[in-house]
Amino acid sequence: MQTVIIVVHLMIVSVLIGAVLLQKSEGGGLGMGGGAGFMSSRGTANLLTRTTAVLAGLFFLTSMALAWLAGVDRKPASILGAPTTQSQPGGAPVAPPTSGGVLDTLKKVDEQQGQSGPQAPRSQ
Repeated sequence: MQTVIIVVHLMIVSVLIGAVLLQKSEGGGLGMGGGAGFMSSRGTANLLTRTTAVLAGLFFLTSMALAWLAGVDRKPASILGAPTTQSQPGGAPVAPPTSGGVLDTLKKVDEQQGQSGPQAPRSQ
């Protein structure tokens, strides 16, 4: 379903680009677009304007449909929820801290592991 909408969306985009490029430039900001083009009649301008508006509406609808389809399978997740246990590379899982911060947790982990290697001097 999503692939079909993407293909239709890309076809709408390509036709919309063509319709916009065929329209007559009224500003002349780049010094181009003056004079009589091959599509200079007023009826053609109205047709291109209406076609552009319809294609823009279809582009909007297909974009919304693709966004909705992308969000259907997404599961809601809370950024506030903490994992119940964390596993260390070499050992038993560590329970999340009940109080204190990250440094307190790391200090408790170091004490549990009983590291006998060299340690940095601690100030009191």
